[in-house]
Amino acid sequence: MKTTKIIGEFTIGLALVIEIILFSQLSPHFFTAENLLNISLQVSITAIIAAGMTFVILTAGIDLSVGSLVALAGILATSVIKIDLPIYLSLSLGILVGILFGVLSGFIAGVFVTKFKITPFIVTLALMTIWRGTAFVYTEGRPIWELPEAFSYLGGGRIIGVPVPTIIMVIVFIVSHIVLTKTRFGRYVYAVGGNLEAARLAGIKTNKFLISVYIISGVLSAIAGVLLASRINSGQPNAGLMYELDVIAAVVVGGTSLFGGRGTIIGTFLGAMLIAVLRNGLNLLNVGSYIQQVIVGVVILLAVLLDQLRKK
Repeated sequence: MKTTKIIGEFTIGLALVIEIILFSQLSPHFFTAENLLNISLQVSITAIIAAGMTFVILTAGIDLSVGSLVALAGILATSVIKIDLPIYLSLSLGILVGILFGVLSGFIAGVFVTKFKITPFIVTLALMTIWRGTAFVYTEGRPIWELPEAFSYLGGGRIIGVPVPTIIMVIVFIVSHIVLTKTRFGRYVYAVGGNLEAARLAGIKTNKFLISVYIISGVLSAIAGVLLASRINSGQPNAGLMYELDVIAAVVVGGTSLFGGRGTIIGTFLGAMLIAVLRNGLNLLNVGSYIQQVIVGVVILLAVLLDQLRKK
């Protein structure tokens, strides 16, 4: 199994390297420090969400609510930040409220999946609609503006020249990798995804465990929502639209099986980078957005096909 993981990561990594070399030859603006940092900034939001989605998909679940959660977490955070309090207190409370909402969303999803035995697809599809509708009702369809400049640093600032969201993304993936490969929790993720009933018979408290997995997805989606709100310096009810598709695509391209039990967090990172580099390169080549959608769709399909052939 470990050899299979290494081969899968090597294949995706090789495809990413080939893609970088190709775009470097086609555009003189691609392989520059500023553009590479720009790619890391562009991918940071969806990659952070994808890290949480990896935990869920490894357990044979799915979370379609992540895009709507990004919007509502950002709105709740910016609403609190606008309260007339000392700046650092309002910022701290706003970020905390956004993250706590991610915990709540994940808990609700996990409870409905485990206690009421409703399929994750239906539960999270319902939550996707509920959270998006709530975002529009709460804001009356209008964005939340006039936020303090200090808040914009979180999504647009740089540390030693590196965008803050990029640094947060790297930290999220390092921690996620350690959790999945070095802890008992990580072993349980693969065990539950491989065979839920066998995991239950082995003594794993599967219901409690699955709720924790959905909470992880909710928290990382909420963090991404706060970062996105900071980056655009507003709370937008239509933020994160269709993010769930980009996120699932990154996880699947990264080699994680939709049936659970197989995949790696490194693969997810490489999958997210593969799609981000592709889109950035196509933009530099002035390829139309509609054609880009077709190309990205073909790449995703080919990635899944190659993964299936590799398994056989």
